[in-house]
Amino acid sequence: MQRVDDEDIRKPGLREIFSVSEFCKRYRLDSKEERRLKVLLGDFATQHELLMNAKRDPQFRW
Repeated sequence: MQRVDDEDIRKPGLREIFSVSEFCKRYRLDSKEERRLKVLLGDFATQHELLMNAKRDPQFRW
C-alpha cells in the first residue's frame, strides 16, 4: 500500500472562484436554488463546490 501526501494531490496555483449568482444564471437555476446555495456557500465559491451542491429538477419532454 502506498501513502499519498495531501500536497501531491493538490494542483499548485490559484483556484477559480465563481459568483453564485452568475453560476445560477449560467446553469439556469431558479431563485430558490440560488438562495439555498448562497446560504450554504456564501456569495462566492469554487466551481467544484457549486457543481457538487447544485440541484436542478429534471425537465421532461412530453
